[in-house]
Amino acid sequence: MSEPIDTSKWQELSENILKQAVSKGATSAEVSASMADGFTVNVRLGEIDTIEYHRDKGLDIRVFFGHKTGSSSTTDFNDASLDEALNSALSIARATGEDPFQGLADANLMANNYPDLDLFYPWNLTVEQAVEMAKQCESFGRDSHSKITNSDGVTITTHKGFYLYTNTHGFVGHYPSTRHLIQCVLLAEEGEQKERDYEYSLSRDASLLKSLEEIGKNAALKAVSRLGAQKISTRKTPVVFDAPVACGLVGHLSQAIRGGSIYRKSSFLLDHLHKKIFPEFVTIIEKPHIPKAIGSAPFDGEGVYTQSRTFVNKGLLESYILNSYAARKLGLVSTGNAGGVRNFQIQSTVSDKNELFKMMGTGLFVTEVMGQGVNIVTGDYSRGATGYWIENGVIKHPVHEITIAGNLKDMFLNIVAIGNDMDKRGSIWSGSILVENMTVAGH
Repeated sequence: MSEPIDTSKWQELSENILKQAVSKGATSAEVSASMADGFTVNVRLGEIDTIEYHRDKGLDIRVFFGHKTGSSSTTDFNDASLDEALNSALSIARATGEDPFQGLADANLMANNYPDLDLFYPWNLTVEQAVEMAKQCESFGRDSHSKITNSDGVTITTHKGFYLYTNTHGFVGHYPSTRHLIQCVLLAEEGEQKERDYEYSLSRDASLLKSLEEIGKNAALKAVSRLGAQKISTRKTPVVFDAPVACGLVGHLSQAIRGGSIYRKSSFLLDHLHKKIFPEFVTIIEKPHIPKAIGSAPFDGEGVYTQSRTFVNKGLLESYILNSYAARKLGLVSTGNAGGVRNFQIQSTVSDKNELFKMMGTGLFVTEVMGQGVNIVTGDYSRGATGYWIENGVIKHPVHEITIAGNLKDMFLNIVAIGNDMDKRGSIWSGSILVENMTVAGH
């Protein structure tokens, strides 16, 4: 597997900056550099809507004078610009106040022997080929049902990138990666009602993307199935969150147990370490070394080795999500999460979504949420939603114009079961989740 650029050149450039930083008085320093290129095409109603080419590069410098720090960045890699960026970081550090928790991640945590996670699969695709593929995908969807009357288009994106991190501990790490996307958005119409829905496939390896036919037809099926949506009256009812929406719920957990939220005392899970926050059957782990996964990385943004870790074990919160700064503030050790979580996943407890419907009996199946009504400080949760009303374990009709509300602490404790339909298209993975009781505000 070849890498997209000459890594030795970037490594030499970064190490030279570190040497200069030390020679100018810095006690330690770090450099991260990245490059990305690719393109995005969008086709709507059989015609090219937009074509965008992406080519970006950047370099970030961070220096320390003891516990004083300064940082600077540049997109220009000529000598004069790099000197200017370094001098800016040094000037800021000299003028900044002391913070005893600042500094490089501990040297003993560096990922000195990190694995190749198989993240680089360039797609040999021309713009012309991508346009034709987008037209085909849209046609599959539009032709699959007479009620599909319009389209918001098909988007195809291909991206390849490279990341390098080095610091004055002597650590040097780099890896290439790719990411490819096909997304189709269609509109269905019946009488006066119009509904919109989408399907997408995302992968490091284009050969693992769903077929154009499957993406187009699924987008059409989802849009058509939303026609005839009804309002429902206000009530308390069980709720099944569809897997992509459930990933958002798990994402709220990751925000609440992030070190920054904890040391700022801005989390509803403050002082909950080693306490019960889920039913006993719930386990949540991070597995950052899964080959080809979108969230995988061999080391974090500070060079710390990433590794599998259990954050929730049998309902108990076992660990916060920590970079080195947050860890020091809390008297703990970095969990290798500078830059976020990587393949953070809640484990399933039942076979599939239909089993969740049967367990629920009657209630709401939420397929989309809207709005920003989540307060991580208090745990209050209130989102606009659409989905389907379930009776006797089967879908009865679509619903819209509703709001679902509760408190995340209660919602987590009232999880009944988790399906195995795990959505793995991002850094947070979850199957559909059944919550025992929530308030649904309708008409």
